[in-house]
Amino acid sequence: MTIVATALMILGGLVAILAGIGVLRFSTTYARLHAAGKASPVAFLVAAIGASIELGAAGSAALLIASAAMVLTLPVGVHLLFRAVHRTSDNSHLMVDELAPAERAAAGPDPTG
Repeated sequence: MTIVATALMILGGLVAILAGIGVLRFSTTYARLHAAGKASPVAFLVAAIGASIELGAAGSAALLIASAAMVLTLPVGVHLLFRAVHRTSDNSHLMVDELAPAERAAAGPDPTG
């Protein structure tokens, strides 16, 4: 195993550990989701680059497909989790809440009167 590949895989593991610590230590759900949603794909991508150095063409192709899937789907998934948390929790701690008025405006007039 080359030194560069090993260093990248260890760095990816350390970033994943930092993401886990952020999930455990942050106080709000929004901050926890931010830590998990931002740091975990970075950790995967760094570790995947290190692993692809060692695996050759076939392994690199599989890691490239997995990385592309993660980069394309993770932002949407985290966004949906944020919206679900926002809709189902008490948001009195927020200084400005722009989502609720925007959703009411997008829904149109109230048919019940």
